[in-house]
Amino acid sequence: MNRALIISLLLFSSTVFSQKIFSVDYESRADVKVFVVDYESRADLLVYKEDYESRATGNEGRWFFVDYESRADKKIFFVDYESRADLKVYFVEYQSRAGWKNKEKKHLLY
Repeated sequence: MNRALIISLLLFSSTVFSQKIFSVDYESRADVKVFVVDYESRADLLVYKEDYESRATGNEGRWFFVDYESRADKKIFFVDYESRADLKVYFVEYQSRAGWKNKEKKHLLY
C-alpha cells in the first residue's frame, strides 16, 4: 500500500512541475498569455529553451517546446502587446540564468 502511494505521488509531482510548453495559435486556447520583452529587467520570468524534454523539469523557467498540444503541461499564446499578457518573459542563452524575477506570477505555470 505505501509503495503504491509513493509511486503515485512521484508521478503526480513530476507532472505538476514539468515545463513542457505548446504554443497555440489562438488566444482562447491558451492557459497563459505571454509577451516577450526586449530587456531582462522587464521580465517576470527568464526562460531557457531546453533541447531535451527530460531537462525541462521544475517551475524555474526551463521550457521544452513540444510538437503536440496533447503532450504539453501548459499551452501558451504569444501576445503582441505587453498589456495583454499574463506573463512577461525574456529568453536567455544559458540555463543558469533561467528563473523567476517576479515570484508572484509563479502560480501561472503550476
